[in-house]
Amino acid sequence: MKEIVIISGKGGTGKSSICAAIAYLAKAELVVADCDVDAADLHLILHPENSKVQDFYSGVLAEIDPGKCSACGLCYQKCRFDAIEPFEGTYRVIDLECEGCGYCYYICPEDAISLIDQNVGKFLISDTRYGCSLVHAHLKIGADNSGKLVAKVKSEAKAIAKVQDKPYILADGSPGIGCPVIASLAGADYVILVTESSKSGLSDLKRVQELVAKFQIPSACIVNKADINPSVTNDIHKYLNKSKVQHLGDIPYADDFHKAIAMGRSLIEENEARWLPIFTEYWQTIKENI
Repeated sequence: MKEIVIISGKGGTGKSSICAAIAYLAKAELVVADCDVDAADLHLILHPENSKVQDFYSGVLAEIDPGKCSACGLCYQKCRFDAIEPFEGTYRVIDLECEGCGYCYYICPEDAISLIDQNVGKFLISDTRYGCSLVHAHLKIGADNSGKLVAKVKSEAKAIAKVQDKPYILADGSPGIGCPVIASLAGADYVILVTESSKSGLSDLKRVQELVAKFQIPSACIVNKADINPSVTNDIHKYLNKSKVQHLGDIPYADDFHKAIAMGRSLIEENEARWLPIFTEYWQTIKENI
């Protein structure tokens, strides 16, 4: 079983559209994992059905029992995150400020503080209209531990792929280089970088490729909107050659991207004559490289 992760240095490069097109083309061979847990969107195209939903718990939150609190103020004085405030003669925890370190729990002389397991979101295992399985998730607003939720999504996808005897997992990662991206890359066999022909696209491509290189994972790149700035596209090609990143191909700017998303379709479904040959070649090259 091989795991392919599609990521980008910045949002808006067309990463998820490219992921959906590959999923449509190779649907019989893979399980799809949407690892962009902060802003998942593959479900808009794959239309999940018969979803199995499970709560995801990670981390703890301090909670003060006002009936036990003697208002000594020790927790208030010692909390380095300023997550405790006076309230109606005792103290209470400010949920969004609490980091769950547990220090207040250990120093409270009255045992008035508890550490409560946090429900930070949900993960879903779904059938899709393509016939392949989709594992995706929803992280609650303001919740932490996105990396752990990504790891859970990937773990479930691997288990399903093993049961279904699928040779590939296709993961749509988050943009950027933060914790969810690092969790997406862990254990991956091949990375597809999607960038766009802009100075910010090139700058963020360099950042994310430096991260991939630290994991020593083979990578390739697709340059989207390659015709909007030929000079920058040429600079991207030079960088890929210097960094020994395979150049999978250039995609010119196309209205098909936003039209397909608006209609809840993949690029291939939107314009098969144009996109089927392109993504067939991409997929064949990806499999050969893996």
